[in-house]
Amino acid sequence: MSAVVAVAVPADLRALFFAGSLWSELASLGELRVVADDDGGSLGSAAGLAALAGPADVLVTSWPCAAVTGDVLDAAPSLRLVAHTGASVKPYVSAELFARGVRVTQAGAAMGRAVGEQAFALTLALLHRVHRFDLALRTGVPWADAKASAPPRHELLGCPVGVVGASRTGRAYIELVRALGGIVTVADPYLSSEEAAELGVTVADLDTVLRTSRVLALHAPVLPETRRMIGARELALLPDEALLVNTARAALIDGDALLAELRTGRIDAAIDVYDEQPLPVDHALRSLPNVLLTPHEAGGTVEARVRGGRIVVDEIARFLAGEPLQHEVTEDQLARLG
Repeated sequence: MSAVVAVAVPADLRALFFAGSLWSELASLGELRVVADDDGGSLGSAAGLAALAGPADVLVTSWPCAAVTGDVLDAAPSLRLVAHTGASVKPYVSAELFARGVRVTQAGAAMGRAVGEQAFALTLALLHRVHRFDLALRTGVPWADAKASAPPRHELLGCPVGVVGASRTGRAYIELVRALGGIVTVADPYLSSEEAAELGVTVADLDTVLRTSRVLALHAPVLPETRRMIGARELALLPDEALLVNTARAALIDGDALLAELRTGRIDAAIDVYDEQPLPVDHALRSLPNVLLTPHEAGGTVEARVRGGRIVVDEIARFLAGEPLQHEVTEDQLARLG
């Protein structure tokens, strides 16, 4: 009897994650159960997820899903594996899932390059004040005034870049920054001296990184020790005309303190993640000339989505064949995920 694979991924995301032959590869692994094309919203409730997962051996999840709670597990007694298409499975699983022997895997590795590239692109845009020039020209500022509208610009060559968190995305970002001659210092208590040497970076405490960086890029997970780790005191340590890039998590920064600092005009920032999402249309960040905004899409490249689908399909195939998983998340590892 073939395995039952419940795919709790709405139709629009299924088309991205399982493009081309990936969907047929997934179908070859077992009997697929999916929601109707117009019913993806039902996955956001425990009842809707339970209805889909009921007879499943494997459950594929994505970010619109409800968490796999005890109620869902009660409805799906045969469930043995949860395979998450996104960057972090943490919001979607519980201790009870591990207690019942259900294994977990995720496709977070797929998005490292995409997020690293966007952080890199935002870094270059900020260094060259592209956002300031663009706003000036689009809002009718005279040519000469537009040319004078930005603070001094800098190249990445020789630029001191601070990175908070040598995560997958952080390492992808570091590789790109160093390729163009940036000088990288990292704040990460888990980064060994051997790893730092391999990455070609210097390790320092957070305060030192803040004081010495023209660009500060955040790539840390949200943990008890990193939540709101950047507050008013830390922002004040940044040099004048410093640049902040956050493609990681909004919870790493005190949002009120950041807004207050940005309103002074002393620093510029590029932000992809927000405490409130969607970002309200009247939010103060939208009106600041020294801020470049994107709508939490750093990991959303075509290639990253397909890599995510590839990881999920391959992990399910390994699981069903009794082979070791390559992207498994244990209960202990879950505690360190952002």
